[in-house]
Amino acid sequence: MGLEIERKFLVKHSWCPKSPGDEIAQGYLSSVPERTVRVRIRGGRGFLTVKSKNGGTDAARRAEFEYEIPVADARAMLKLAEPGVIEKVRHVEPAADGHAWEIDVFHGANEGLLVAEVELGAEDEPFARPAWLGAEVTGDARYYNSSLAKHPFSEWSE
Repeated sequence: MGLEIERKFLVKHSWCPKSPGDEIAQGYLSSVPERTVRVRIRGGRGFLTVKSKNGGTDAARRAEFEYEIPVADARAMLKLAEPGVIEKVRHVEPAADGHAWEIDVFHGANEGLLVAEVELGAEDEPFARPAWLGAEVTGDARYYNSSLAKHPFSEWSE
């Protein structure tokens, strides 16, 4: 079984990308609380991903299964997705401690939102926090991509 242990943080607007990043379009075929089924096009490749609900008291852990699919199939599946396709550019920045940060710069209805994620081998694994890292939002459902598809950042009230 695939397992994802991930921590999620806001990114300060002082962060500056070191690479052009990959454009991503993703939609949800299912976004019920118990599971999400996502279709994604990234870098000209298609992917189908199934994720379980975040794990109870440990919001950083959940089951994850991801499979590469033909990009033509991914394009067709995006047309079947629930309303609210996510548009973003993902930048990957390696850290000196061996981890890699994935920084998503959202566009479209989520313009202005920057989120960083780090994948860990264990819930209590230490990791270095870059200066551009903001508040932790792990477990805050508003920042799940499946939630952002339904309730975009641009619609949030202050």
